[in-house]
Amino acid sequence: MKIFAERLKELRLEKNISRSKLAEELFVSERLVCYWENGKRECSFEMLIKIADLFGVTIDYILGRSDY
Repeated sequence: MKIFAERLKELRLEKNISRSKLAEELFVSERLVCYWENGKRECSFEMLIKIADLFGVTIDYILGRSDY
């Protein structure tokens, strides 16, 4: 879970997207994005797919199973 939190924040910052903008894109609250980035909550499998698609990365990358 820690890797997911770190990678989500890293991807968001690389794309220069605010938490509120990411939340808007994913149709969730900004608070939920904050929880994800701080490792306090996990996202659903469906949301994981949306996040990977949004950032153009694999689910394996977001979960720390690969480095690309």
